[in-house]
Amino acid sequence: MTTDATLASHLQELRRGTVVVASLIALRTPGYGYSLLETLSEAGFDVEANTLYPLLRRLESQGLLVSEWNTDEARPRKFYRTTDQGNAVAETLSGEWSRIDRAINDLSFTHPGSDK
Repeated sequence: MTTDATLASHLQELRRGTVVVASLIALRTPGYGYSLLETLSEAGFDVEANTLYPLLRRLESQGLLVSEWNTDEARPRKFYRTTDQGNAVAETLSGEWSRIDRAINDLSFTHPGSDK
């Protein structure tokens, strides 16, 4: 029998990669960190700020995002957008996600009840 902690750990692993793809796709339209949190949440990706901001910095250091400061408002804010390289990575990861989804569905169809 699977414990709640084991399941939570596996769910976290599964979601970790999907947040990368979702962020790269969402930031094709430039956005601030907080607005990205809202966008992801509305789309069904529950991610916390203390997870998202380090992810944004990592994606930027990898050349997948660029950031700029908007100083037009009273409080300067940093906004991010996906680079051409980030778009290419998002396309590749999305395609792989679709392939994996089909493979899992094929397994589920050809091996019904095998999870028991």
